[in-house]
Amino acid sequence: MTVRTRFAPSPTGFLHVGGARTALFSWLYAKQQGGQFVLRVEDTDRERSTEESVQAILDGMTWLGLSADEGPIFQTDRFDRYAEVIERFLDEGKAYRCYCTREELDAMREEQMANKQKPRYNGCCRDRQSAPSPDAPFVVRFRNPLDGVVTWEDAVYGRIEIANTELDDLIIARTDGTPTYNFCVVVDDLDMNITHVVRGDDHINNTPRQINMMQAMDAQLPVFAHLPMILGDDGKRLSKRHGAVSVMAYKEAGYLPQALLNYLVRLGWSHGDQEEFTVEQMIELFSLSAVNRSGSVFNTEKLDWLNGQYIKALPADELSSVFTDALATASVTTEGGPDVAAVAELLRDRSNTFVSMVEQSLFFYQPLAGYDEKAAKKNFKQAAVAPLEAIRAKLSEVNNWNAEEVHSAIESTVAELEVGFGKVALPLRIATTGGTASPALDATLAVLGQATTLQRVDDAVSYIKSLAS
Repeated sequence: MTVRTRFAPSPTGFLHVGGARTALFSWLYAKQQGGQFVLRVEDTDRERSTEESVQAILDGMTWLGLSADEGPIFQTDRFDRYAEVIERFLDEGKAYRCYCTREELDAMREEQMANKQKPRYNGCCRDRQSAPSPDAPFVVRFRNPLDGVVTWEDAVYGRIEIANTELDDLIIARTDGTPTYNFCVVVDDLDMNITHVVRGDDHINNTPRQINMMQAMDAQLPVFAHLPMILGDDGKRLSKRHGAVSVMAYKEAGYLPQALLNYLVRLGWSHGDQEEFTVEQMIELFSLSAVNRSGSVFNTEKLDWLNGQYIKALPADELSSVFTDALATASVTTEGGPDVAAVAELLRDRSNTFVSMVEQSLFFYQPLAGYDEKAAKKNFKQAAVAPLEAIRAKLSEVNNWNAEEVHSAIESTVAELEVGFGKVALPLRIATTGGTASPALDATLAVLGQATTLQRVDDAVSYIKSLAS
């Protein structure tokens, strides 16, 4: 038997973190078993489904590298198949037409609630022999068993049992004839030979209904694996208020896809104490039996740390390429500025995201907009003029501009002035970068370039002198 898994998002929004983790686990299991991964777009909700959402999902899957062996397959292209199965169910007595009006259904539920009963359809049309009128609107309901228990061995949760008395007769076709979600899923999973259904545990209540319909089609059941929800740091289901956004928003925020995948795989799955995994290692080690039953908390700080580790380990050419794209996205013009690869190397150990790297790089490519107010107030006093002019003279004499020569010039100035290192280095750092936070000063100035460095020292001296006038 060839293992076949599927990821089946609804195109009513972006691909979010929870969906991406579901897709990843499903994809990993298929790859680990030498099987096939199917991408199915469940777009039967025509009012809410949009082309923009479809594209957002496809873009997210592509960025993460979760390529499908089949698909995308769209449910709206399969309406004839759904209609065929509905007619078969009606002919075999496994479904029936329900003519209950909205008012009748509302009254039914109000009475049940008043009697402290679970609101549900009471089956009043289950054995009805004829329509109230030739043109009476109706829905089609699945004839759910009235007794017995639905049981399955969940790959994550173990044995789950739900009594049929807890279920009512599910609508499988609306009054306009369009099929409903739970029915379409059953037909699709069987037609597409899905062997393992990996999805969020919010679908557990759907599973017994789907199993009953699968059994009505005399089908072999797939293995179900329900994944615990991802939680925010307050213990509640992850949502927008926790910062849960589109997967592509993480790209825009400067995260690497391999880092996000690595973080997602650890949300509910583990292999000993190992924290970092290549995709190849994920495929080799992943198993559904190792998925935790408890919810996992999404921690942005940990994701930032992990992304930083990936940035540190990136090959130089890939680092430069991603950084170049990030600069372009931020509309930062690099023409006439330092080599992008050199700036990226200088900042890689200080950056957890590429957005952070871009922010730290701005003084390399743009004129200083000013100086850090607190740093300038403390260090840009008239006493700083002499050290700045002295280091400016030394730096202007450097013939081979590199970090070693710059460092030597600073040390030489410190020795000649007989002052502490900070009396020279701090004003020089503020003058050339605008603040006190930057990589090693000698390496920073080596990348910034001699001409720019000298000009900025001149500008700082002028600025300080203007304060006294």
